[in-house]
Amino acid sequence: MSANPPALTTIDPGAGVVTLDPPRALLLDKLDERFRQLADEVGAQPLVPPALLPAEWLADLDYFKNFPHLCLTTGRFSDQGAELLAAGTPVTTLSSESHEPTGYVLPSATCYGMLLSLRGQQLSDEVRLTAVGRCFRNEDYFDGLRRLRGFHMREVIYLGHRDGAEQHLALSREFVERLAEGLGLELKVVTANDPFYDRDGSRAKLTALDPVKHEFVIPDGTAIASINRHRNFFGDRLDITLNNTSAYTSCTAFGVERWIHAMELQYGSAEKALERLGDDRL
Repeated sequence: MSANPPALTTIDPGAGVVTLDPPRALLLDKLDERFRQLADEVGAQPLVPPALLPAEWLADLDYFKNFPHLCLTTGRFSDQGAELLAAGTPVTTLSSESHEPTGYVLPSATCYGMLLSLRGQQLSDEVRLTAVGRCFRNEDYFDGLRRLRGFHMREVIYLGHRDGAEQHLALSREFVERLAEGLGLELKVVTANDPFYDRDGSRAKLTALDPVKHEFVIPDGTAIASINRHRNFFGDRLDITLNNTSAYTSCTAFGVERWIHAMELQYGSAEKALERLGDDRL
């Protein structure tokens, strides 16, 4: 590759919309290779989840009770709106009547598409899956690579027995800590409040006694990975069963751009971080 990557136009970092330049794009790819090692260790099969999620299905998961502020919907232009655009009307001046809902939303986490794709399945054995997805969140503010409107998330999920779900979390925690140590990153593990269900329900109250989410946080406060215990919530709501019982699930998530941020903080630039990883493609 050329030693002088092209200059790129900054899109709108204040709105969480950025382009990763060649060094950062290479670093993203290199880091995701490391994350996929967890999938290899636990035997997770690759999956490409859908780019859009049915809003009606997410409602069955209490998604809009818990995360309405994060949701970004998809829409289309009405016939009238399309005619106005074709006539040269600026898109920013179109009225709300020119837009129509599609019934789909953009995913805010990779696991939703994977789990929704298994709706109604009777599993014959434990299942482990992995995917990297583009995720989107309507955050209340945006901050460089730490907090983006659109970003990549690698997840490794487990579906099966209670003990298997717990073992997946233990293996994942060991892997993340080992990976961070190998990359020279300092982490601490903190309990997070990020329920997958109605915060007023009995399941949500249980999280106060038995937390479902733990995050791996670097010294500047950025959470770059998490392990999540869902118990049998998704199995129950999505009718995913194993041995005629609602499947237990758990997942491990890596925010890829946040790992780039962490590596740049540690080594000064994406180029130096790539040198640390032994990547000479620049």
